[in-house]
Amino acid sequence: MDQEEIKEETNNELDECKKLCDEYLAGWQRCKADFLNYKKEEAARIGALLEFSKANWFLKILPVLDNFERAMKNAKEDLKGSEWFLGIEQIENQLKGFLKAEGIEEIKAIGEKFNPELHEAVEQVANEAQSGTIIEVLEKGYTINNKLLRPAKVKVAK
Repeated sequence: MDQEEIKEETNNELDECKKLCDEYLAGWQRCKADFLNYKKEEAARIGALLEFSKANWFLKILPVLDNFERAMKNAKEDLKGSEWFLGIEQIENQLKGFLKAEGIEEIKAIGEKFNPELHEAVEQVANEAQSGTIIEVLEKGYTINNKLLRPAKVKVAK
């Protein structure tokens, strides 16, 4: 083998090594990009799961708030100024404040136009109000971070 043949063979081997190096680098870059995408998708999936879990937990708390409101509304007049009543009222307000801090908002309903995305019509009643207007709320509805958590159960004017 002479110098030219050795040089040509070395160049061929070097070209082959460069091709393999480029192939391996491209494969590694694709793998890295796939992994980064996987991490983003997994983080989003875990976030969605946490949001679902959080919403489910709050759905279980809302009946407690409903019962506090019912108790306050139906309390006898002679109890309304008592320490006990004020304590119960404070607990109710504390619960409402906690829910608000967690992004839970009450859906405004009375006097509003019926919206099937936010309200559940339980009954239609003949009333002097404009047709489709909500005249009574039977169960308050709530949103969590501007997404429906529980629709308001309402009576609507015919």
